[in-house]
Amino acid sequence: MTVSSLRVWRGLSTCSPRANSVMARRPRRHSVKPSQLRWRVESLSGRPVQTASGQVIGVDGPIGARSTADAVVIPGPFVGDIERFFARLDTVAPLLAALRRQHERGTLLASYCTGSFILAEAGLLDGRVATTHWAKGRTFAMRYPAVDLRVAEILTEQNRIVCSGAVTTSLNLALRLVEKFAGADVAAETGKLMLIDSNRVSQAPYASRARDTQHSDALVARAQSMMEKSLQQGFSLARLARDLAVSERTLNRRFKLAVGEPPLQYLQALRVDVAKRLIETTRLKLDAVSARVGYGDLSTFRRLFKRETGLSPREYQRRFVRRAAAS
Repeated sequence: MTVSSLRVWRGLSTCSPRANSVMARRPRRHSVKPSQLRWRVESLSGRPVQTASGQVIGVDGPIGARSTADAVVIPGPFVGDIERFFARLDTVAPLLAALRRQHERGTLLASYCTGSFILAEAGLLDGRVATTHWAKGRTFAMRYPAVDLRVAEILTEQNRIVCSGAVTTSLNLALRLVEKFAGADVAAETGKLMLIDSNRVSQAPYASRARDTQHSDALVARAQSMMEKSLQQGFSLARLARDLAVSERTLNRRFKLAVGEPPLQYLQALRVDVAKRLIETTRLKLDAVSARVGYGDLSTFRRLFKRETGLSPREYQRRFVRRAAAS
């Protein structure tokens, strides 16, 4: 195994020191000492970087145009309002160019959370699979239609580009890099030592529809509100369009444009989202939960719930509900 350097731009490696200690303890199969994972922290200016929380992170130097690395990790910028990030893309233009150069030289690129937006802006994800934070998935899909977005997945990998979901999945991403550069056995032992759940495969159980109202179409917002208030009723696009005084075609088109999916698909996901909250916050039995969100047939509800979350209602309950101990 030969690893020259693991370069981290504006971010710190989390698993490399532990992986190095694992490798140092393992018996040598050859007389050659295994290479250690090494990393640098770099910024565009070469100066320390201040995070969104105010923490100042020292760096080892500027991002060099001619420097080489085996891997480059792009942390996700914290952006409460993604539009503000888009408005300042000129500030990261040199980074986008540097990423393209690195990838052309054979470097593996990796990002987590909103770091995938940076890779997409560089044009590096066009025609490739990617993931990002589930709450930013619709914005990502609309801005980068050429990317094969798999927002439910924890990790995606294609053509030397690895993406992971929300910020805690950076640990899963770090393990994947350890696996690629130090081997599966070292990665497995490192994961155990750091208590990293490497079996997480989906963000779907954590996703919520609460952010889907953040668009500027008042008609669609009214439709969403009406749908939420009538979850127990059967859905009719014709009736909804009539209540809103528009044609079905107009409602369907504007709904897709604002939300990214047709009304019926949105409603199904909304019902599951409400069911998740009921499971978490009430003691209702599953058949009662199913009826509350408009499904009289429990088996249909179970199938839909698992399709949307990757878990059965019972599995979801076991994982996310913490009942108070009986006194």
